Amino acid sequence: MTFGTLNEWPPDGTGSLIRGMLPHLQSDLTIGNLETALGDLPMDKCAPGETDCYQFEAPNHTAKVLKRAGFHAVNVANNHTFDAGPAGEANTNSALRQAGLLYAGRPGQITYLTRNGIDIALLGFAPWPYDASALDIPAAKALVREARRNAQVVIVMEHLGGEGDDYRNVRPGTEYFLGQDRGNSIAFTHGVIDAGAHLVMGSGPHVLRGFQWYRGHLIAYSLGNFCGYYTLGLDEYTSIGAILHVTLNGRGQFVTGRITPIQLVSPGIPQVDHGGTAIRYINSLSHADFAGNGAVRISAAGTIESS
Repeated sequence: MTFGTLNEWPPDGTGSLIRGMLPHLQSDLTIGNLETALGDLPMDKCAPGETDCYQFEAPNHTAKVLKRAGFHAVNVANNHTFDAGPAGEANTNSALRQAGLLYAGRPGQITYLTRNGIDIALLGFAPWPYDASALDIPAAKALVREARRNAQVVIVMEHLGGEGDDYRNVRPGTEYFLGQDRGNSIAFTHGVIDAGAHLVMGSGPHVLRGFQWYRGHLIAYSLGNFCGYYTLGLDEYTSIGAILHVTLNGRGQFVTGRITPIQLVSPGIPQVDHGGTAIRYINSLSHADFAGNGAVRISAAGTIESS
């Protein structure tokens, strides 16, 4: 989720971007990837005239907008929540706390909450030094094991992989993008499940990726884009995303799941895609990348078929 850049925000407020999605955001625990700093501080990530560098910032009240929309927590482990530097990170944390919106993804952070009597741990990881590291897989596994000792259900959010149409497939090994180490998606996701995670949800590539079953647990390697304001690509792949709905029991086992296919339209507003493009993309990518190795199949109605 992005909402623009400094002082270049939707004239009807940042909440206007997701207003049409509100019926699809209601659940016991709704989570999103907040890929922006919050506040109105100077951004310093990109040098003047630098290409292939983007920086995002949204006003503080965006945290309250998300809370009212139905979000309970956000992942802040990604390459944009530090766009306004340490002061921006501190301000983002403060805005989220003031809105009563939980967050996960800072180094060493485990976020605990309880829903329906079930103790849940949320963790976020990404390959940047200001986030909980997805590059140090042993350390990530240790953090997941700690979470598992204190919670019945452990949910991991990861922000890994290259970006754009050329990175739709999940490939073995480390991915590099713009000269950066963007992690090893398979080794990371399998590792955290081995350590006790029950569900892994990904972002980062800005395109949908395949879904995989691993040891009976669901991995959604990338759910694509959700919203942006003149900040995201809107081509045939970057405009297509999905809202993932999953029911887990008190032991973290998958019970049911489905997706709501969405498509972003200019300037980055999500709407339900009744043509189900996301379903076709995910099925195709899952088969291409994981056939015979846990490929997930989604029905035409959007239901995730059991492993």
